[in-house]
Amino acid sequence: MSWGTELWDQFDSLDKHTQWGIDFLERYAKFVKERIEIEQNYAKQLRNLVKKYCPKRSSKDEEPRFTSCIAFFNILNELNDYAGQREVVAEEMAHRVYGELMRYAHDLKTERKMHLQEGRKAQQYLDMCWKQMDNSKKKFERECREAEKAQQSYERLDNDTNATKADVEKAKQQLNLRTHMADENKNEYAAQLQNFNGEQHKHFYVVIPQIYKQLQEMDERRTIKLSECYRGFADSERKVIPIISKCLEGMILAAKSVDERRDSQMVVDSFKSGFEPPGDFPFEDYSQHIYRTISDGTISASKQEIGKVDAKTTVGKAKGKLWLFGKKPKGPALEDFSHLPPEQRRKKLQQRIDELNRELQKESDQKDALNKMKDVYEKNPQMGDPGSLQPKLAETMNNIDRLRMEIHKNEAWLSEVEGKTGGRGDRRHSSDINHLVTQGRESPEGSYTDDANQEVRGPPQQHGHHSEFDDEFEDDDPLPAIGHCKAIYPFDGHNEGTLAMKEGEVLYIIEEDKGDGWTRARRQNGEEGYVPTSYIDVTLEKNSKGAVTYI
Repeated sequence: MSWGTELWDQFDSLDKHTQWGIDFLERYAKFVKERIEIEQNYAKQLRNLVKKYCPKRSSKDEEPRFTSCIAFFNILNELNDYAGQREVVAEEMAHRVYGELMRYAHDLKTERKMHLQEGRKAQQYLDMCWKQMDNSKKKFERECREAEKAQQSYERLDNDTNATKADVEKAKQQLNLRTHMADENKNEYAAQLQNFNGEQHKHFYVVIPQIYKQLQEMDERRTIKLSECYRGFADSERKVIPIISKCLEGMILAAKSVDERRDSQMVVDSFKSGFEPPGDFPFEDYSQHIYRTISDGTISASKQEIGKVDAKTTVGKAKGKLWLFGKKPKGPALEDFSHLPPEQRRKKLQQRIDELNRELQKESDQKDALNKMKDVYEKNPQMGDPGSLQPKLAETMNNIDRLRMEIHKNEAWLSEVEGKTGGRGDRRHSSDINHLVTQGRESPEGSYTDDANQEVRGPPQQHGHHSEFDDEFEDDDPLPAIGHCKAIYPFDGHNEGTLAMKEGEVLYIIEEDKGDGWTRARRQNGEEGYVPTSYIDVTLEKNSKGAVTYI
């Protein structure tokens, strides 16, 4: 089947068909472009949706912990990856399908224009040959009529007896001339006819079939290109199906990871206060005033005082207990987390201690590295100056001391929550009965105070803060010296409860290091405080009784 043989006379129809083919190609390209825009908008909207519902965490406390929340955020992550795959589909379609279609449409237009111009030129050439043949035919026809007229004139004169011989001879010459011209035009017409027939045969059997064949091949290539683009359109989607399936599997796994028991336990861990439920309210007998007599006024007065104390105690206990089931007293967040219930306070303190220990380990590793580098510089001076490391080493030591102070302070608060909270009833009571509720606090040394602002914020304190415990023991004798020490490094002692010292200064030791890196010392003028154990050279007396601590 060939257009050249079957459609030899359908030039205009083929012109329209090839134009329709290019228009259809461009229409499909427009469809692909709109599909790409849909994919891009879909991916953009999915990303905006994920961004809208993703948590905006500003601190670790706001991180999702419940399995249902974690599963939802994992689904959002998978959905974000899914949106990325939609973008991949759009990019693949734009590059492999739409871009290829637009380039091919441009090439088709150029090729079609060239083939149609060749067909029109061939038709124009055939028309020109036909006109030349037709002109020679008409001229031959005209000369033949003139020759017939000349012959009729000659025959008439030849039969006319009155005609002169000269007229007859002239008519004969005119006949011969017209006959000769008719013969020449006949030959010209025959030649033109033969030429036209040859060109016409060539036109319809060689030129036009060749041009139509090229148009047919062009149209078939267009069809093949459309088929390839259809396949590429589907392949762009099929390539991302495995990854999309993984995204969907991830969503299913996230859904399966939801554990309602674990979430319930997290609720308990998050909100457990650690308090015991409140006890029974005592019976308050107001009828005793009815049976009171005038003669037992003293006894009544004593009973009245007892009743007042009991009532005050009862009210105090009630005030200290009722907030467990109502709203907690609002106040600023304190450094020791004493504004939190015991269980939550213990968790917060333990988290802080773990973080401080990690920081301390880093600083210790840095100190070891600096000491090793210093030893290398001392052995090989050409590698560097050991003195240049001294500022960094001193800064690291200060950081270590600061972290040890913080750890000591937080461990004291933690021990208060874990071990000392239950034994507060055995401690000294203040004159106010409200100290029986959980409002009091304990310093690292065991001092008791009910004011959050009087709480220890550095190393173990001396008598810098005034409390009822201090009132009871402020007249005690100072602790005896159990040895002496010499400062190896200077210490600024900016933190509260510490004692500044100079390099080479000699101090009295009144309390040994208990493993927290601090030693309690005293100057000759009586000033006391804590100094870093690593900064001093300690000498203890043989008959010393050891450190004295409060219980």
